[in-house]
Amino acid sequence: MNYWMVKQEPDSYSWDDLVKDGKTDWTGVRNYQARNNLREMKKGDKVLFYHSNVGKEVVGIAKVTNTAFPDPTAHDDKWVAVELSPEKPLKKPVGLDQIKSNIALKDIKLIRQSQLSVMPLTKDEYEEILSMAR
Repeated sequence: MNYWMVKQEPDSYSWDDLVKDGKTDWTGVRNYQARNNLREMKKGDKVLFYHSNVGKEVVGIAKVTNTAFPDPTAHDDKWVAVELSPEKPLKKPVGLDQIKSNIALKDIKLIRQSQLSVMPLTKDEYEEILSMAR
């Protein structure tokens, strides 16, 4: 199993929207590195959902329920999407300031590549964020 983080502005599509919808196609990614990360996602992989811009916090756990397929919002076939479904909200959101101040997360891509909207996490990074949410 692999671990990921997706970032989304909550005024565009929030965790609550994902919960209400029950699943969503993660479309509109137009960054090559993020696209490559989408291509690597496997069914069942765990995904942390991060509210960017407003809130700046990890708010929930989702899972990949369908692997990469052509992004229906793209005009060519080089862009892909995946399907995500919500698993559960975090008991306590984990803010960006908390992540930045945690030495165990010093190499997390959320800090190192802050513009990346889809990023891999190590199992240790994933578990550390979950422990911070308790």
